[in-house]
Amino acid sequence: MTDSSTLDPEDRKIVTLARSARARNGVPEGAAVRDETGRTYVAGTVALDSLKLSALQTAVAMAVASGATSLEAAAVVTESETASAEDRAAVRDLGGAQTPVLVAGPDGTVRTTVTAG
Repeated sequence: MTDSSTLDPEDRKIVTLARSARARNGVPEGAAVRDETGRTYVAGTVALDSLKLSALQTAVAMAVASGATSLEAAAVVTESETASAEDRAAVRDLGGAQTPVLVAGPDGTVRTTVTAG
């Protein structure tokens, strides 16, 4: 586990935003990404009959739809121990293989940081 107080303030911000999205919307996951200009995009899990996206996939899609051309970092708040291969692929598609993905538990404690690659 990573002490969240030792995180870069911008990384701590996206973890907090992801945690807030999860709690506010009552969804299994919350996520946030930061683009190349420092803008953040926040999302929760989408679970419709016709559309299912993880929170991280939704946040990446929101960034793309808003004109982002790259990502600096991503965060997901989840019960899972790590980010899924599909989530990392979405981050990699926009941010590249070395983009860090912070994986935090529901309490906001970062469990691990993996790369999108």
